[in-house]
Amino acid sequence: MSLLVLNNLSKRFGGLWAVKDLSLNLEEGQLVGLIGPNGAGKTTVFNLLTGIYRPDSGNVLILGKDISKQQPERIVLHGITRTFQSVRIFPKLTVEENLKIACFSLLSYNIFHGLFALSPYRRQEKQCHEYMDELMMRFHLNDYASETSGELPYIIQRRLELARAMATKPKILLLDEPTAGMNMEETQEYIQIVQDLRKTQNVAVLLIEHAIQLVMDICERIIVMDYGSVIAEGVALEIQNNPKVIEAYLGSK
Repeated sequence: MSLLVLNNLSKRFGGLWAVKDLSLNLEEGQLVGLIGPNGAGKTTVFNLLTGIYRPDSGNVLILGKDISKQQPERIVLHGITRTFQSVRIFPKLTVEENLKIACFSLLSYNIFHGLFALSPYRRQEKQCHEYMDELMMRFHLNDYASETSGELPYIIQRRLELARAMATKPKILLLDEPTAGMNMEETQEYIQIVQDLRKTQNVAVLLIEHAIQLVMDICERIIVMDYGSVIAEGVALEIQNNPKVIEAYLGSK
């Protein structure tokens, strides 16, 4: 059974098809690129997967369970999380506080446990802090734990955003243009962290990225969208030589 399956997913805004009859699947540990010209519908796909939008037709399955009509806070419990085109963190909170908020979905104690500091509260809070320490080490954030996140350098904010996404212990990670604004060294550092996550956590990654050469270099499979529909799918060499892809990007055959 595939980890993630999209069946004929469609979303329309007025008379415009943002996504039309999109079908794809994602297996455990895979790194798949989702590319296409601006306005092709890529970010709309992410919004459909995470419950920000609801599809007009089709469905989204995670390990065979239909999550298409669930709210974002329920979808994350099924193991799917994301980052955004622009950094989304709580800029006035510290790095540690950002991570603790993200860990909230893993806690199951109730208000009674918390008010009287009963054993479920103490045990889970201890596990939460240990996990936060692990995340800060993995994402090289130890030195910034007490610093206000909005005052940190851009690459550190990006690492924090990724760490916060991984705090929910996802099976599927959606990355929306994660290397935008980074130089080559920062990009390589970030991608190495993502590759390490695939190996150590077996997390599957669906990547939107405008740096086409990067996508060609690291993705096992690439899906190309244009005007809301898939126009090509395959490995890097197949995509590079596909006339529909060339026409979509260059406007000529």
